[in-house]
Amino acid sequence: MSVRRRHPRTRENRVLRLLARLEREPRQDPVIDGLRAGIRSLPLGRGRDLLHGMWLGHPVHPLLVQVPIGSWLSAAVLDVTKGRPREAGLLVGVGLAAAGPAALTGAVDWAELQRPQLRVGLVHAVSNTVAVGLYTASLVCRLTGRTRAGRTLGFLGLAAVGSGGMLGGHLAYRQAAGVNHAEAVPHVVTDRWHRIGAVDEFPPGRPVRRRVDDVPVVVVRETDGSIHALADRCSHLAGPLSEGTVSDGCVRCPWHGSVFRLSDGLNVRGPAVAPQPAFDARVTDGQVELPLVRHDGQDGREQPAGDGREPDRHRNEAGRGSAHGHTH
Repeated sequence: MSVRRRHPRTRENRVLRLLARLEREPRQDPVIDGLRAGIRSLPLGRGRDLLHGMWLGHPVHPLLVQVPIGSWLSAAVLDVTKGRPREAGLLVGVGLAAAGPAALTGAVDWAELQRPQLRVGLVHAVSNTVAVGLYTASLVCRLTGRTRAGRTLGFLGLAAVGSGGMLGGHLAYRQAAGVNHAEAVPHVVTDRWHRIGAVDEFPPGRPVRRRVDDVPVVVVRETDGSIHALADRCSHLAGPLSEGTVSDGCVRCPWHGSVFRLSDGLNVRGPAVAPQPAFDARVTDGQVELPLVRHDGQDGREQPAGDGREPDRHRNEAGRGSAHGHTH
């Protein structure tokens, strides 16, 4: 006689169910579209890439939000002890001053997200805006001698910014906004030469999609015969670079306009803040072969594991090999 085991029923967290509904809610889309268009039309120039965090290698927004959140949390600790109201008010003011730059970087990043992320991000921004309003009122009360009301408004502001922080965490860790979507490539591609097709299968100047160890790769053969290859999924939000445009030695993502240098995958224009994994190339018996370029911290690259044959190639200014139409 067999005994049937009962497994405990698992239910999805109620908060996650609400967030899933928020991701699918279309009623806020007209507001989103208007705000998004306004943010994209700001005359920021190259400063937009600065706000995205290209200089840092990841978004700046999570770094800047530490100042207002830390200041307001510290003010709350002082409010609980009721011993240093002046210092608590100063911390509230510091948080308000730092909230502006944090909001600007967040808005620029938000305008380049996908629709479900935009919906959650809008509520995240509303929560933080409510927090700023409450802390502004708290500071006014403190400056006019209404300390108790200032403390109460401060605690309400902390609750609002905490809710916004939870939504920000959902954006980053559940919806993968702001993360490097090409990070897994070096962990998936094996160290060897991968044959991807005959030279004639790659028309000059046109991006062609191939696969290397189940990793999509965009391959571009230039008019001089040199061949470049990058991971196909954009590091920003996994857009297909093989459907993008090629110009001036770069490929532009069709989704959000990130631009990557074909020779080495460097991101030369945002919103992508991480470069694309790049492949070396050679032509053997009329067939194009690729290995992933890996960095070792010394000369900037290591040779891939393979048969040891060194392809004929010319070095470009970035130092990567460019395969030409020679056979071995």
